[in-house]
Amino acid sequence: MRQDKIRTYSELKQLGTFAERYNYLRFKGSVGEETFGRDRWLNQIFYNREDWKRVRKEVIMRDGGCDLGIPGYEFGPRQMVIVHHMNPIMLEDLLSQNRIDLCLNPEYLISTSLQTHNAIHYGKDLVAPTEIIERRPNDTIPWRQ
Repeated sequence: MRQDKIRTYSELKQLGTFAERYNYLRFKGSVGEETFGRDRWLNQIFYNREDWKRVRKEVIMRDGGCDLGIPGYEFGPRQMVIVHHMNPIMLEDLLSQNRIDLCLNPEYLISTSLQTHNAIHYGKDLVAPTEIIERRPNDTIPWRQ
């Protein structure tokens, strides 16, 4: 499932819109496509490591708490933040000291919402989240204006 080109944060940040970044990251996978199979427990061990937790926090801070690092797409207080591996990680990456850099280097990671993350892996097209509309008193009651 490896792609031909390694995706990097340095390239991603050159793309200014949410749609451009999303298209850069899309895997075009399918639901049910096996990644770790019976060895999924190994990737769960990885996500509980202290070095992963440290890098995860670092990436969320670098991205300003925004989906795909785009200002204006900030995560809500109850929204799940996923730090996404821009290049699919494989079992051998987790088991090899020589390839663990692919899993822990912020250059290969980006903050996403659950919706964006799932669309990157399985979605056909993602409608970019809309900007929050500032509410004013009586704006939903036109007869009171």
